[in-house]
Amino acid sequence: MKKKILIISGGISKEREISLVTGKEVSKELKKNGYTVENCEPKDLIHIVKTFKPKIIFNALHGQFGEDGYIQSILESLKIPYTHSGVIASAKAMDKEISKKIFNKNKILTPKYFKYSFDKSKSELNRLIEKKLNFPVVIKPINEGSSVNVFICNKNEIHQKLNKLKIYKQILVEEFIPGREIQTAILGKKKLGAIELKPKRKFYDYEAKYNVKAKTKHIIPINLNKDKYTELMKISLKVHNLIGCRGVSRLDFKFNKNKFYLLEINTQPGMTKLSLVPEISAYNGINFINLIKIILKDASTNK
Repeated sequence: MKKKILIISGGISKEREISLVTGKEVSKELKKNGYTVENCEPKDLIHIVKTFKPKIIFNALHGQFGEDGYIQSILESLKIPYTHSGVIASAKAMDKEISKKIFNKNKILTPKYFKYSFDKSKSELNRLIEKKLNFPVVIKPINEGSSVNVFICNKNEIHQKLNKLKIYKQILVEEFIPGREIQTAILGKKKLGAIELKPKRKFYDYEAKYNVKAKTKHIIPINLNKDKYTELMKISLKVHNLIGCRGVSRLDFKFNKNKFYLLEINTQPGMTKLSLVPEISAYNGINFINLIKIILKDASTNK
């Protein structure tokens, strides 16, 4: 009899709906392949664990509470193997300022930035941006995923966009890097592969990621020479290990003037029909169920 798997999805983050789709897709695939599966919301976790007694927990949560170390702390206390990264790696990767400090310390090229606490006048902020970064800039929350509330702004629109981010106490103001959007995947200790995105929108934002009507073009294999591709995947594995990730991670890059700029690392990549890790995996000969099995095996051997 195959192992009983509990899938946690949903949650309270702004990525709730995507998490539910990820949980549904993983559940459907596991059931189709003979596994006994239960799905639950985080609030029901303790009760379901006691009654269902799973052998492994598949963490399909995205965003705050799901991939920032909080749910991982609870899962650690249950003494049941769970998928994806642990407490510390999840917290480091989710906090964009902390992860950027790690990138910089280890000479991983990443856009310049500063932290902003809504404590300056419009003119003061404009002068600071012009001194440190130049326009346009990217403004983003420190601890959201899936490009939630990320905006590319010129001088005329930044203050209007900043109003939308006042729900956060602090945000990042980041150098805008033009160029190609490339994402990579690491699976365990393996350099899984890369994909290029050509969004029809301003950039690869939430809509471009998850709405099929956005018609983002996925390009695989990517058009890089062998040396640049090797460099890209080497950086990806190095960062995966520096952060302390396990299971699967996805890394977001910009490629400009023959240089790779790492934007961030995602420890809980989506598993929807439009998600990139399953697509990269399939291109490299690992179908969806085998991808899930590898993630589950990694969880059981890391406990």
